[in-house]
Amino acid sequence: MLFDRVVDVVKGLIDVLLLWLAIYYILKSLSKNIKMVLILKGIIIVIVLVWLSDVFNLVTIGSLLNYVIEWGILGLIVIFQPEIRNVLEQLGRSQLLGRHKTLTVDERERVVYEIVSAMDSLRKTRTGALIVIERDNSLNDYIQKSKKIYADISSDLLMSIFFPNNPLHDGGVIIQGDKITCARSVFPTSENTKVIKRLGTRHRAALGIAEVTDCISLVVSEETGRLSMAVGGELHYNLTPDEIRVMLLEELSPKKTLVIEEEEAETDEDNN
Repeated sequence: MLFDRVVDVVKGLIDVLLLWLAIYYILKSLSKNIKMVLILKGIIIVIVLVWLSDVFNLVTIGSLLNYVIEWGILGLIVIFQPEIRNVLEQLGRSQLLGRHKTLTVDERERVVYEIVSAMDSLRKTRTGALIVIERDNSLNDYIQKSKKIYADISSDLLMSIFFPNNPLHDGGVIIQGDKITCARSVFPTSENTKVIKRLGTRHRAALGIAEVTDCISLVVSEETGRLSMAVGGELHYNLTPDEIRVMLLEELSPKKTLVIEEEEAETDEDNN
């Protein structure tokens, strides 16, 4: 009898945990998708109207809302099919464990040094560039449609790829770990209305891929030579090379390392 109760409690906890995980991922996806936020607002308004019609016995409105609820779900699926597909694709790309090896401190610093050096040189010549660094979410869908390279990262190679006369300069470069995996990658452009309108396709593509995955997107503007970074669905515009370096080192640092460092710091304080 006791064992059955324990099993029931565990099942209940698992059930609640799965529900909260589903809600978490849905809200996380909604926060980066403007159209899905509008869908959620519309659903909330309909629910409020249904409640008001029941409370005040509004027969006509209640009847219309019943039709809306009955056919609304099908209509939403048809109208917002691209947005729903993007959310499902994002969940499918999510990985609990990264596919690629965790870079050591020296490897991480070398990768950041080569990327920032290339961006600084490209900035001075006003050569446009788009560099995307994969993290936990797989970019394999974009890699499959690109020109494969799989070479060690170097500033010289990045500069040569984005040289205007190079056939690979169009599109973006994808970096996995300490390798340049491919070039000529095409990414979805952001539809965020808050993005400055004078920003071009390259910046919108950088923000677009950063909205649907957890990657880091780096941009060198062809018109102004300014440097930008898109991460977590936000675009940081007109950064200096030093700011890019600091932000990259922070974003590429393993989360477990930060936890260990905090625990070690607390241990040292206790010992003192």
